[in-house]
Amino acid sequence: MAQAADTARTVILTVDDDPGVSRAVARDLRRRYGESYRIVRAESGESALEALRELKLRGDLVAVILADYRMPQMNGIEFLEQALDVYPGARRVLLTAYADTNAAIDAINVVDLDHYLLKPWDPPEEKLYPVLDDLLQAWRTSAYKPVPSTKVVGHRWSARSSDVREFLARNQVPYRWYSVEEPEGRRLLTAAGQDGQRLPLVITPDGTVLVEPEAPELAARVGLATTPTADFYDLVVIGGGPAGLGAAVYGASEGLRTVLVERSATGGQAGQSSRIENYLGFPDGVSGAQLTDRARRQAAKFGAEILTTREVTGLEVNGAARVVRFADGSAIAAHSVILATGVQYRRLQAEGCTDLTGCGVFYGSALTEASSCQGHDVYIVGGANSAGQAAMYLSRFAKSVTLLVRGPDLSASMSHYLIQQIGEAPNISVRGHTVVDAAHGSGRLEQLTLRHLSSGETERVDAQWMFVFIGAAPLTDWLDGTVLRDARGFILAGPDLTADGRPPAGWELDRAPYHLETSVPGVFVAGDARAESAKRVASAVGEGAMAVMLVHRYLEQS
Repeated sequence: MAQAADTARTVILTVDDDPGVSRAVARDLRRRYGESYRIVRAESGESALEALRELKLRGDLVAVILADYRMPQMNGIEFLEQALDVYPGARRVLLTAYADTNAAIDAINVVDLDHYLLKPWDPPEEKLYPVLDDLLQAWRTSAYKPVPSTKVVGHRWSARSSDVREFLARNQVPYRWYSVEEPEGRRLLTAAGQDGQRLPLVITPDGTVLVEPEAPELAARVGLATTPTADFYDLVVIGGGPAGLGAAVYGASEGLRTVLVERSATGGQAGQSSRIENYLGFPDGVSGAQLTDRARRQAAKFGAEILTTREVTGLEVNGAARVVRFADGSAIAAHSVILATGVQYRRLQAEGCTDLTGCGVFYGSALTEASSCQGHDVYIVGGANSAGQAAMYLSRFAKSVTLLVRGPDLSASMSHYLIQQIGEAPNISVRGHTVVDAAHGSGRLEQLTLRHLSSGETERVDAQWMFVFIGAAPLTDWLDGTVLRDARGFILAGPDLTADGRPPAGWELDRAPYHLETSVPGVFVAGDARAESAKRVASAVGEGAMAVMLVHRYLEQS
């Protein structure tokens, strides 16, 4: 008997223009292989090719294709030749009459035919099944690879393609990348009926084709939640970094109906870190993606809703309710809100950087690009922990990694353990008092102009990759006029609001703001967005938990 296939969606396809013969072949195949394989039949070469393309888009595997030689419009050899482009790993069998055996022999060279069968094939136990058993065994032991559920086809040096890959990776959506220059990428384009003029192309697990998808459409199609299930909650957490995830875990676990709203992907800047080695309880270190995935699953386990690709544009006070408005005009309300919007890396204001963003110039780790740095020279701009973690990770792939910092060395803002590791890495160097004046390249980064701050001298160097980690800009402009912020945009809370001994303007309660409470009662802040925060993962998680404790106190007194 046939062995079980590696996947329940593996297909044996048969095509014959004679309906009676087609049904008979399919009947014999189902009798022997129906429990382990899906049997698909077609009655013309055109319809069989359409079926193969649909199977390809869905990510199904095709083990064997049986085609009749004498078919109108497209004979069996012509069909198998085109099928080879869609499923090159499938075993190919030609059904032929005795008079056509010469054509079948010729087909061995044309379409790399695996076998030809003479009609009639009765009894199948002697003439059909032994042949297919051998072909299926050979297919199972070959180098075929099950295609992951989501596929992305794009240009190697395309900012939009890079954005899609980074979005899927950061949201823990399994995917496989295909360059449009590679044969498999071109096969997928053909199967999707696209000419490659508009990329990236995303093929979802159900076979849906998305061309140049925006993040909300992509999120919805790959199974990420984007729409709230209710209009009113106990707690809305805005931002899915460590502070927001910590707040969601503690809020939901303590019985608050909680929803977390994230504009792109959970994890924030920490989620992009290749390895965090000073987080309590992980002596061997943990990647930002691993920590984020665990926290997200933990929040979901306790019942927190997590919405992605929802951009918040406004916060309003409506009596006891706090109304959160989205960019699409919709809104949700809650008794309380925790602002955990975090920060983003500042953009490098050097000539050429904007045009080359996503094409060699990246903000943050962009871990999806790391393996492509093999044997190349990499430059990292920044001297804090995120830059150091990226340098250590990228040094595993790159020929050289150069850290560019404004100060004399790394001691001002990087943890001691990272400075030690960088000092011991043979292919990492640090250039102090150095900034980037310009980025150069046609379609991708090729060179950088560096300037030494002390001497003013400039130098042009070859560079294929630059990762930027400079400064931290809070994502709080949408709160202008709602909550008080400092001159840099960070949110003021608790003691910072009452430094002069008086409550903030507009404060109507007969108590002072709680420690993490903003100038709006019931609205709290946690993590990097708070003025004078520690900018560390552990402190952000702790503030998220503390904010939930203060939410309980607020709700009890409201």
